Amino acid sequence: MKIERFAEGISLKRSVDAGTADQRKAVQDIIHDVRKSGDSAVHNCTERFDGVRLEELLVSEREMEEATASLTAEQLAIIQEAADNIELFHEKQIRNSWFTTDDAGTMLGQKLTPLDAVGVYVPGGTAAYPSSVLMNTMPAKAAGVERIVMVSPPGKDGKLSPAVLAAAKIAGVKEIYKVGGAQAIAALAYGTETIKRVDKIVGPGNIYVALAKREVFGDVAIDMIAGPSEIAVLADESAIASEVAADLLSQAEHDARACSVLVTVSASLAEEVAAEVTKQAALLPRREIAEASIKDYGRIVVCGNMTEAIEAVNELAPEHLEIMTKDGLEVMAKIRHAGAIFIGRYSSEPVGDYFAGPNHVLPTNGTARFSSPLNVDDFQKKSSIIMYSETAFRQNAEKIAGFARMEGLEAHARAIESRGVNESGK
Repeated sequence: MKIERFAEGISLKRSVDAGTADQRKAVQDIIHDVRKSGDSAVHNCTERFDGVRLEELLVSEREMEEATASLTAEQLAIIQEAADNIELFHEKQIRNSWFTTDDAGTMLGQKLTPLDAVGVYVPGGTAAYPSSVLMNTMPAKAAGVERIVMVSPPGKDGKLSPAVLAAAKIAGVKEIYKVGGAQAIAALAYGTETIKRVDKIVGPGNIYVALAKREVFGDVAIDMIAGPSEIAVLADESAIASEVAADLLSQAEHDARACSVLVTVSASLAEEVAAEVTKQAALLPRREIAEASIKDYGRIVVCGNMTEAIEAVNELAPEHLEIMTKDGLEVMAKIRHAGAIFIGRYSSEPVGDYFAGPNHVLPTNGTARFSSPLNVDDFQKKSSIIMYSETAFRQNAEKIAGFARMEGLEAHARAIESRGVNESGK
C-alpha cells in the first residue's frame, strides 16, 4: 500500500458510475417494456439475462420450506440470532406521533405513518446475501410496513439461494419473486399483473439495478445509489498490524473499486500494515480483486498527531470507520462524518456487517457528510397536524393575511378574511 503524509483535502470520493450510454439506453428500454407488457416483459428479460424461463415468478411455500430444510440447524440459528439483534436495534429507533396544545386551544403535531408497501432488492444469481435480506427488511418491519416485497434474480436452476429464502422466512417476508435486474425495479415501481407496485425500493444491486433506480426515482422512492464499499481505520501505536491489515482487506475483497485507508499517527505501524496487507492479500481466494482494490484505491496516511488524524477522517467521511486507539470513546466523540463507527480491537467491521444489529446499508463516497444508515425513519412518513382554535385564528388572522399580501398572494389573504375577520382581526 502507498504510504503518504497527511494533506488537507484528502478524499475517498470517486466518480459515481453513471453507466455508459448503451447501459442507460438498455435500462430505459427494459423499463418501457415492463410498463407496456407487464409479466410478459419480465419473463422475457429473465430468460434473456438470467438464462432461465420461469413458469411462476412467485416463490411458493414449498420452495420456502425446501430452502429452510436444506440448511443446517446451526446455520438457521445464526440467521435467527442475527435477525433478533437487528430487530432489537431498529425497534429502539421507532418514533411516535406527537401532539401539543397551547392556552388558546390550538393543537399542533406530527403524525407518523408507515409506508404501505416496500420493495427489497437482494442481489443473487452467482452469490447469496442473506444479510441483505435482514438489513433491508427488519427496519421496514419495525416501522410497521404491512407489505414487504422481496425480489432477487434466480440461478440457472430457476431457484433462489436457500440461505436468502431462509432469511426471508425468518424476517417474515411472505411475498417473494424470482426476478432481478432492471426488470425487477420496473416491476416494483410500476406494477405488473403479478407484482403490485410499491412505494419505495431499497437494496443494493449491479449497475443496471442502480441505473434503474435512478430512472424510476420520483415515481417511487429509493434508498440511495450506493457506490463501492469503503473502510477507514484510525489507529495509533496500540493497534496490531496484522488485525488492521485483515480489516482493510475485508473491504478490498468486495470490489476492485472498493477503498481501504489507514489513517495513523504511527509511522512504524504504517510500515508494518503495508507489509501485512501484501502478505495476507496473496493468500485470499479473491486475491485478484483485493490486490486491484489495494493498488488503485488503498493507501496509508501518516499524520503528525491525533488531532490531524481526526481531521483526515472527517475529510474522508468514510462508510465504515474503525477506531483502534487507546482512547477510542474520546476519539469517537470528535468524529463528525462516518456511516458506522466501530470502536476497539474486537469491533471488526464484519461484526456490523452481519450480526451486531446496526444496519450495514450505509452512505458511501463521502455522502456520510450528510446521510445516515438505512433506518426505521426511511420507512415512515410524517404528516404535520394543524388544528387552529377560533381564538388563535382571530388573534393571528390579520398577520396571516398581511404575510400573504407581502408575497403578492391576494387569494391567500382573502381565504383568511372569508371567515368573517375584519381588518382589526375581529
